Amino acid sequence: MSSLDARTAELSARYLPLAAEILRECIRIPADYVDRAVDDGGDPECGLSNHEGPRLEYLRDKIVEIGAVRSASDVDFDAYGNLVWSVEDPGDGIPRAEKKVVYFDGHSDTVRALRGAWAEKLGGIDAYDGLVDPSAIDRDYLRSELGHLPPDDEWDQLIFGRGSADQLGGVVAEVLATKIALELADEGALRGVIVRAYASACEEDNDGGGPMYLMREVLPGAGPEMIPDVVVLTEGTGDAHKGALGIYRGQRGRMQIEVTVTGRSCHGSMPWEGLNPLEHGGAILAEAARRYREGDGFLDDPFLGAGSRTASWSTLATPSDCAVPDRFTFRFDRRLTVGEEPDQALADIESLDAVRVAREEGLTVDIAVPTYDQATWKGYELGNPQVYLGWATPEEHPSITVAASVYNDVIGPNVTSAPGGGLRTEARVDRWIFSTDGVGFPVPVDDTSIEVSAAKAWVAAGRHHHPAMFGIGPGIEHNTHKIGECVDQRELRLVIAFLARYPSAYAEHG
Repeated sequence: MSSLDARTAELSARYLPLAAEILRECIRIPADYVDRAVDDGGDPECGLSNHEGPRLEYLRDKIVEIGAVRSASDVDFDAYGNLVWSVEDPGDGIPRAEKKVVYFDGHSDTVRALRGAWAEKLGGIDAYDGLVDPSAIDRDYLRSELGHLPPDDEWDQLIFGRGSADQLGGVVAEVLATKIALELADEGALRGVIVRAYASACEEDNDGGGPMYLMREVLPGAGPEMIPDVVVLTEGTGDAHKGALGIYRGQRGRMQIEVTVTGRSCHGSMPWEGLNPLEHGGAILAEAARRYREGDGFLDDPFLGAGSRTASWSTLATPSDCAVPDRFTFRFDRRLTVGEEPDQALADIESLDAVRVAREEGLTVDIAVPTYDQATWKGYELGNPQVYLGWATPEEHPSITVAASVYNDVIGPNVTSAPGGGLRTEARVDRWIFSTDGVGFPVPVDDTSIEVSAAKAWVAAGRHHHPAMFGIGPGIEHNTHKIGECVDQRELRLVIAFLARYPSAYAEHG
């Protein structure tokens, strides 16, 4: 370990109680709003996509309070609603245009808490308040629900609650990392680098929406001091079987495919008078599921894995439960691997026999990519088609080789190898199963509005290119979105150390 490696590890341990305190409060904040009347300042959706305001305002104030920025002017909200803060060493003697620019990115929204289900099924753990009564926990249920838990005598290391693993822990790690980097600036922790950290809005509902806003509205025409060389995504990179804190260098893309089957409504006692969109839609769903099981129309990639498709949402327009419905709308969540294109994924649904039959019998079947039309908590409407591009950074890219080196030098000496989802002493380079904000960074190669020099070493991928990206974050991927979600503080501490050290290490690489 170098002196700087040791110092970042030392301070990450010193500030772990502070990190845990901030994380617990980020998880808890919605409890102040979800049960209050709207007229009394309440918000039943608090903490979800487009309702992150109270949590982000708390974080903004905390970033200033604990010294995670040089001054209050270095942290603010952009028009989209992302919380943005930046740190650098203005006295390092290196022109800003020549510095490496490293983005930290983590989303601040969570999925719905299901607080009642937590109380019913877990007993002593609350979705917002975390561990409230250890003696009342149904530990057998919790172990059956989650992909990985440490032994019972290590549960004092766990922070429970909605968003703990996905992915408020990663956001809090960014905050403490910039605090440590500033404190170690005189020792070189920020030499030759500009760190821009993000707590993004509306990732759960609209993956990559925050970065899409940057690529559309902030980076076009910007100077090199704004254009990222590397993006570090702090989404959880733990695997229940392979271990915690992987370095993830890619993920499949995804898209939403919306199918609307419109028929003719009538009384349920005389169905021959109508055209039933529910029955025909059901046939479309059944055939789509069968074709997926058979692998018909799906590619496989040795690194990112195979494409997939599943029915994910539906709504029915019907006058009553004793009538032929008028319209049935449903969506497929389609994960796209290397070589799969959105246009072909749509065509695969168009080609289903059940679609042809429904149309021949007089129903209308519309198949399209929906547009995300919700406004963020700041009122910004991105209006993007719900297609989210996959990405992969080559393993030999300097961003990845430096990440593995930092892991081995900063994290490795501070952990003991453990089975299952435990921490590892050597870097594990892998990929996500699920989606992250990384999908918002790819832009068309022929879009010259963002001036990217060769020195930025962006990754070309077909018709798109993107900054080098990888992820490291606290939390086991298989534990996210589940009742009993939790994160291990030992992971949180080591991600803080990694993030505090990585930017200068990448700048040192040149």
